Amino acid sequence: MKICVIGGANLDITATSDAPFRPEDSNPGRVRTSFGGVGRNIAHNLCLLSDKVTFLTVFGDDIFGKSIAESCKTLGMDISACQTAENAPNPCFASINDSDGRMIGGIADMDTTNLITPKWLSQRQAKIDEADIVVAEANLQPETLAWLMDNCKAPLYLDAVSGPKSKRIAQAFEMASHPRFHSIKYNRLEEQSLRGLQHHGRHFISLGKDGLKTQTKTFPAYPIAKEKIKNMTGAGDALFAGIIHKGPNATTEEAAQFGLGCAALTLESSEAVNPELKSLASE
Repeated sequence: MKICVIGGANLDITATSDAPFRPEDSNPGRVRTSFGGVGRNIAHNLCLLSDKVTFLTVFGDDIFGKSIAESCKTLGMDISACQTAENAPNPCFASINDSDGRMIGGIADMDTTNLITPKWLSQRQAKIDEADIVVAEANLQPETLAWLMDNCKAPLYLDAVSGPKSKRIAQAFEMASHPRFHSIKYNRLEEQSLRGLQHHGRHFISLGKDGLKTQTKTFPAYPIAKEKIKNMTGAGDALFAGIIHKGPNATTEEAAQFGLGCAALTLESSEAVNPELKSLASE
């Protein structure tokens, strides 16, 4: 399946405490850097699932942006329509995790991603129109999301990203001339911002360890022993990638179950994207 993913490509800095985290103190632990971003992670997961992925983003004009762009190429993404923003830093996300892998908080510096505007996308309309599915995430500005709602020919899948940014989807829905999307993924923190969209499209609400909820049913999470959970960052991106991979013609249950399987496998990896996801490519 041809899938066009539009969103951020970040440098991720993840700090994990060795023992239960103590606020307002220096905590011994481990600090890791990796390539991330909701859009990039979803695209990476879809590549592992053997989909044909076009990724549209703006990279920073620094060593991180160059390295991430090269990594995307190596993974098999088509990044021919991406841009490198002159003299701009690459987007960055820094998070602090407790000793059990749960994220305590994070800071997202995503200003460079704001260069993805309606005009920027309209110049790449032909590339977008080649896709069977278009995926966008709420690091994009409301007017950009509204443009996608109005101009996507293929089914549009939306990721709410975070509590504050989920509001951008609701704002975009109000701004669009013909507001529509096929599927949307969000969690309990983001749900309140999106209540007005309940009767539009398919909704996949992540409940964390409690599984996944749709408009009609709740699906339990795959059971994983606590000692096998290495990192919770990236599980939501893998969940949505699995839902997307099943395609618009799959039933909600088929998409939900496969997405939960992808999320469970990702929890067992110390990285935000588990290379072993390729073992699910034939499903």
